[in-house]
Amino acid sequence: MRTLLIQPRFPPSYWSYEGLLSIIGKKTLLPPLSLITVAALLPQEWQFKLVDCNAREVTEEDWEWAEIVMISGMIVQKDSMSDLIKEGKRRNKMVAVGGPYYTSVPDDAREAGADYLVLGEGEITIPLFVAALARGETSGVFTANDEKADMTLSPMPRYDLLNLDDYSEMSLQFSRGCPFLCEFCDIIILYGRKPRTKTPEQVIAELQFLHDLGWTRGVFLVDDNFIGNKPKVKPLLEEIVKWQEKNDYPYTLTTEASVNLAEDEELLELMRRACFVAVFLGIETPDTESLALTKKTQNLRQSLVDQVKAINRAGIRVMGGFIIGFDGEKPNADKRITNFINESGIPHAMVSMLQALPETHLMDRLKREGRMIPETDHANLTQGNLMNFIPTRPLRELAKEHVECNHALYEPKNFLARTYRSCMILGERPKRRKTRPPEPREIYLLLVVFWRQGVIRSCRRDFWKYFRDLKKNNPAGLRGFIVCCAHFEHFYEYRKHIRNDIEAQIAKLSDEELDRFMIPPRTEKPMKKPKKRNSTLVQAPIAKAGA
Repeated sequence: MRTLLIQPRFPPSYWSYEGLLSIIGKKTLLPPLSLITVAALLPQEWQFKLVDCNAREVTEEDWEWAEIVMISGMIVQKDSMSDLIKEGKRRNKMVAVGGPYYTSVPDDAREAGADYLVLGEGEITIPLFVAALARGETSGVFTANDEKADMTLSPMPRYDLLNLDDYSEMSLQFSRGCPFLCEFCDIIILYGRKPRTKTPEQVIAELQFLHDLGWTRGVFLVDDNFIGNKPKVKPLLEEIVKWQEKNDYPYTLTTEASVNLAEDEELLELMRRACFVAVFLGIETPDTESLALTKKTQNLRQSLVDQVKAINRAGIRVMGGFIIGFDGEKPNADKRITNFINESGIPHAMVSMLQALPETHLMDRLKREGRMIPETDHANLTQGNLMNFIPTRPLRELAKEHVECNHALYEPKNFLARTYRSCMILGERPKRRKTRPPEPREIYLLLVVFWRQGVIRSCRRDFWKYFRDLKKNNPAGLRGFIVCCAHFEHFYEYRKHIRNDIEAQIAKLSDEELDRFMIPPRTEKPMKKPKKRNSTLVQAPIAKAGA
């Protein structure tokens, strides 16, 4: 079976990094780990061709070669996925689809014309799909029925199918699932609350395979919560430390985790020794009432500012995700978020307007309350999109705060100041025995940063002041400072896209349409004064947020 695996296109977003990739000569940030895992699960006597639409277009030769087309993607890729399905059917190809978006919203795949819906985790449903093909079935829906895959049986992804030169970083997965109950998150719906993991041997084998292929750049462990299963993650880290030491630290590692990472000093030290250099944290908001409402109680245990700084001191830079638009949120959320980010020193912050994802507890609640906007029911997770439900504050106000927050965060002087503060306390990471000479593109990137931020922009004096100070007082933080400044080239431009996209959407809405994007204020009758009684009135204590 000649199998064409297609990765749909990603729209510009926080994660797309166009401004950086164009400088370093890479076409996209990460490879399609889902599709190369699918390729490993299919019969290995089949022939495979992988096309990543973020790196190149599907050619006439690709379409003609294929006997079956397989497409997988996330909600942010839904438009590109739909177009690819329709194009495949126009060419009379069998089309099979899967992935998290179509698992949540299978009707969209049917409407686009897909023949086979391979839903849920592929380790369970791909064998069902292959068996149906062998029986000559020309269509079908294959579901896992809430069954979760045993990750220890998941095969090594077919990294050999990738054009490694296209990518800035490499993807690797250790676990699926998260133990928490955040109302807006679909991870617990898709993958469950009991995090399942690969064995340390599996992960080390994948690292070694990448090393043997000649991969030399960073590795992103794409787990939605890398530390969701702490008893399993520590033995893995111990093995990664040994492998990194043996191979002279070929890779820097990045991942996503929950903020309780900061509560475990042993875990932080293991991650430092394993050469983790950055972690993305879902902080969401500094407002404790909103965190309690959305059931993100793990963020209420300790000071979030102190937790971010503890992770920094372990040598790991923090990237943070933030949300504007929680129910009951008070005005000026943008200022509170900006102040928190500046105080804690988070260089890279992703601020989005809240959207209700399919099948989440948040969407279920909003549907019961009649607050979903039907034509935007399926959301779109880029920072340039409005909410898909009726919020408790005026939409125009929320949109303005969202735009202003992103603009303020990536104002050059503001960005450099907090990046400097973060890197001044950044702990040292393991060093290589042999120094690798910089690649030509790395030298070019450094020169671009020096020119743009150190010469032509108004922040030039601040840039050189921070550069000299870090070199003198914390050389361990200087490399992180340069890396963050390089990444800034993407965010500096992307904030303009956010402003243009949001303002264009607001401009299209009439005052009547804007009014429907807000819950009308309640008209409550004034409370009657209580009658005097002989017994003393006792006021109940106010419960702490998250109790």
